[in-house]
Amino acid sequence: MIEVKDLTFSYGKDKQALHGLNFTVEDGEIFGFLGPNGSGKSTTQKILTGILKGYGGEVSLFGQNISSIQRQEFFQKIGVLFEFPYLYANLSAIDNLEYFSSFYPKEQVRDPGELLEELEFKRDFLKKPVSSYSKGMRQRVSMARALISNPKLLFLDEPTSGLDPSGAVLFRKMIEKERQKGTTIFLTTHNMTDADLLCDRVAFLSGGSIAALNTPQNLKEQNSSHHIVITYLYQGKREEKILETSEFKGSIPFPHEELISIHSKSPTLEDMFVQYTGRGLV
Repeated sequence: MIEVKDLTFSYGKDKQALHGLNFTVEDGEIFGFLGPNGSGKSTTQKILTGILKGYGGEVSLFGQNISSIQRQEFFQKIGVLFEFPYLYANLSAIDNLEYFSSFYPKEQVRDPGELLEELEFKRDFLKKPVSSYSKGMRQRVSMARALISNPKLLFLDEPTSGLDPSGAVLFRKMIEKERQKGTTIFLTTHNMTDADLLCDRVAFLSGGSIAALNTPQNLKEQNSSHHIVITYLYQGKREEKILETSEFKGSIPFPHEELISIHSKSPTLEDMFVQYTGRGLV
């Protein structure tokens, strides 16, 4: 679906943003593109969505070099959720979606009302102007806009930004539902929970280069300390011991009265993010 070879981009002398990126995204895959601010995520996404020109290397989408794809045909195949909602503030949710729907063939377009209902948008606000919406409501309309054309390739930039926990769970279900339909999803986010739960593979970007690329599970397992943490009660006190996995063979090798929990001491995806990028989630 996406193939990138030796991708470079510079905003001017001594301002090189991308340093020879190489990656592929398979059909129907959710691919996480993760990195701190200034690492080149937005630049890469702008190139992939046809917004930014003047890059070096090769970029192919749908089996064609992006520079040779007919723009109208290309834009009718993709959906984009921008980090900052791009909506007409004086129009309602329905009016915005009907306007954006007009850019696509009628047989391709989803029903705006049904889509907003699926996104649990408040019915009382359907015809009120976007300027009166909360950030979470605007995010729902923006997601509806990205999905309105039934895209084959979906670009999502911080999709759960501004949502409460229940809204974030809803969006993850919507994203998974799109994948089940065969949609390919390119996800950029600072939310490691989203990346861990949704992505088949993730790439960590640092300073315009890919520092690591693998499945979330493999990244964590490869960097595991192979320790087990056992929490237990002994002589009325809560205790905790950390054992090497080789020491734990099904029986507890120390006196105890009651086991409270046993779990592996594995790194999180956020730990991996910091390790490979050298920076926290900012």
